[in-house]
Amino acid sequence: MSQKPVLVILGPTASGKTELAFRIARRIGGEIISADSRQIYRGMDIGTAKPPKWMLDEIRHHFVDEKEIGEPFSAGDFAEQATERIRELRQRGITPIVAGGSTLYLEGLLKGFAELPQSDPEIRARLTRELEQHGADALYRRLETLDPEQARTLDRTKTQRLMRSLEIIEISGTTVTAMQRKTSSPLSDLDFTVIGPDMPREQLYDRINRRTATMMQAGLEAEARRLYDRFRDQWRNKNLNALDTVGYRELFEHFEGKYDLDTATTLIAQHTRNYAKRQLTFFRNRLDVEWVKGPLDEAGIEALVESLCEKIA
Repeated sequence: MSQKPVLVILGPTASGKTELAFRIARRIGGEIISADSRQIYRGMDIGTAKPPKWMLDEIRHHFVDEKEIGEPFSAGDFAEQATERIRELRQRGITPIVAGGSTLYLEGLLKGFAELPQSDPEIRARLTRELEQHGADALYRRLETLDPEQARTLDRTKTQRLMRSLEIIEISGTTVTAMQRKTSSPLSDLDFTVIGPDMPREQLYDRINRRTATMMQAGLEAEARRLYDRFRDQWRNKNLNALDTVGYRELFEHFEGKYDLDTATTLIAQHTRNYAKRQLTFFRNRLDVEWVKGPLDEAGIEALVESLCEKIA
């Protein structure tokens, strides 16, 4: 008998994915495959909106608290290992549910990766000089002209991905977007049902603002201070990608005296809204998603849980 597709719940930050996946897993006795590139790290709890301990104790969440900060783990690693765990769970009669918002993790799992060209040291060195001389904005504007779809999914402060996108264009004569559409193939023959809770932009942004306030009340400043005290030198040298993350970056800059705590909090909410917008752009343009109306109340959540359980149980 053929197996039903694997349910994937994706969407922008603060759209309710964690709660939805948890309720479905509890209803059907499933386990959750977390597609979140930051929740995998121990010690990054409040700032990554990691599920609370009682949720983690009740339902197994794979790829949560499995790595130490600084331990390498790539989108390719996730795609390969998540595929293996999905197969293992099914062999044991357990239904896996993928949930998260990390764009490259999800793209790798659902579509595979395009065969991108090897880095060219000369081109990379020249782009690095241009970055130092003219700044990230200049490189970002060039990418907007050459590959606007890729540019809309990037944070212009993440200069490595920005330079890599421009490098690929120079080496290959084509864009990352075109290569990904043309040559990617899944790692496996697994079938997926991909669902995204959808809600008006202003509602999503309000949820983000309220969640930022809740995180600060829950002790995000103290959590960030512990990490800053432990990793400040590596962070200053840009050697820890995990901590170059919204919520931590702004507070680290506050600790460095760049701005006061109120400004840092405002920037966390603003940068989270910006990130959510980039996530939505990526999901709408690069993945095949069935968008469903995001539930507004308890009755709506239960109705959506019921309908999604029917798809996979």
